Amino acid sequence: GVCTGLAWTAMGGATLYVESVQVAADKTGMMLTGQAGDVMKESAQIAWNYLHSAIEKYAPGRTFFKKSQVHIHIPEGATPKDGPSAGVTLVSSLLSLLLQEPVSEYWGMTGELTLTGLVLPVGGIKEKTVAAKRSGLKTLILPKENRKDWEELPPYIRKELTVHFVEHYDEIFHIVFH
Repeated sequence: GVCTGLAWTAMGGATLYVESVQVAADKTGMMLTGQAGDVMKESAQIAWNYLHSAIEKYAPGRTFFKKSQVHIHIPEGATPKDGPSAGVTLVSSLLSLLLQEPVSEYWGMTGELTLTGLVLPVGGIKEKTVAAKRSGLKTLILPKENRKDWEELPPYIRKELTVHFVEHYDEIFHIVFH
């Protein structure tokens, strides 16, 4: 249940690791830790509910973390994190846990997720791309509406990166969990 997201901070771009683990519990629930702000907490709730609503599409025949507490953690707890751009990363971390299928450590993603699975554009594409290169990522998943931001980047920043532009989480699922 580990997935790499791309974040923008006051210090520039950063990679953001989202970890998910499942713990037995009397009833199904989700906990988010790692100094997440209000907008990120909303993104986690949207990711949780989106996956719950689309479980049959992505994991046919599986139950949605039945009688389990799912703990989602964003390490570096001393660093405050906020914003909607981790939505797709949160869903991918949860799906990785549910399917018991890892997401490549060389992949990074960013995008706001809606309750219906649409992937909305985000800010900080340049900073996020620089952070991805610095961290050794090779493949990025970005919102389709951010293509113009990507194309405006100098070639030396885009060099040696493969990018997938997406409009809906279905596309991410087919790229990451093929």
